[in-house]
Amino acid sequence: MYATLVLKDGTVLEGEGFGAEGEVFGEVVFNTSMCGYQEALTDPSYKGQILLLTYPLVGNYGVNREDFESDGIKVEGFAVRERCSVPSHRDAERNLDAFLRESKTPGIAGIDTRALTIKIREYGTMKGALRTSVSPIDGPELLERAREAREIGELDLVSQVTCREPRRYGEGRKHVVLVDCGMKYSILRNLLKRGVAVTVVPAAMPAKDILGLEPDGIVVSNGPGDPVRAPYAIEALRDLIEERPIFGICLGHQLLALAAGGRTYKLKFGHRGVNQPVKDLRQGRVFITSQNHGYAVDASSMEGTGFEVARINLNDRTVEGLRHRKLPVFSIQYHAEAHPGPLENEYLFDEFLAEVERQK
Repeated sequence: MYATLVLKDGTVLEGEGFGAEGEVFGEVVFNTSMCGYQEALTDPSYKGQILLLTYPLVGNYGVNREDFESDGIKVEGFAVRERCSVPSHRDAERNLDAFLRESKTPGIAGIDTRALTIKIREYGTMKGALRTSVSPIDGPELLERAREAREIGELDLVSQVTCREPRRYGEGRKHVVLVDCGMKYSILRNLLKRGVAVTVVPAAMPAKDILGLEPDGIVVSNGPGDPVRAPYAIEALRDLIEERPIFGICLGHQLLALAAGGRTYKLKFGHRGVNQPVKDLRQGRVFITSQNHGYAVDASSMEGTGFEVARINLNDRTVEGLRHRKLPVFSIQYHAEAHPGPLENEYLFDEFLAEVERQK
């Protein structure tokens, strides 16, 4: 199958198509992880994006149901250097090609992913298009369509991946409301394995309705896109900050900052990988973290909000965590639940639940 990937700057890459036949548009981004392609493909934070993996061989351990981070593939398209069509793993249920085909997601292989990554690092993430077809593809025509497509940053992507109605999971003495902005299943799993009852609610649920569920604490999940495109979530958090202990993760961290009166901005090419070094300013310790985001909190904008910068990225000094000086409210820009990535940051769920216990 033919495949062509174009970027709005005029870059045209031809390769081998796999997965579904079709045409998609999205922001082309890269992830530097050496494993975890299945978790990345099913991470709702990638909604609206064409995912490029820097690791050269992808698909060698196949696909299984246990490692999903949502109900299915959420990326718009997939780009790799080399795909493995004959996986070898005891849990493999099907190969990568079948997985993408079932989800109607196009993929392209056989392109120079290293050169494309260097281009994105130099010029930043940019809009692109991917087409796969059994017939030859007109690259210039696809490029024109990509340039005409709407910018991903203008879209409210959270509303496309959030749940439609509240759902209750587990039993426990403590009850946590998990605001689903595009949550990874691993966040829910981490709460449940700690003996907590969890109610997952839509991102647009008003504060009064969340409080009506009588939660002991609130977790705001990860999710896709520009946080300012989800004003309903910002408004709800503004009314919740002084009401309950809150833990914001990734997009939830950005939404919390905006609710407090801070600002966010778009990073040149984002942080997407499992080896980002983060320093906890209070502990003086450095943690290796799993990250997937294209926006960050403006540190200077948090002055006078009641929040302090609690963690920073040692690569570029961006804000990686906030903590309220008086209230039991904190957030992180990375993924405490990992998957893929190091699990050493799961202790943050324990810290949050300990705060919930103190407030009870």
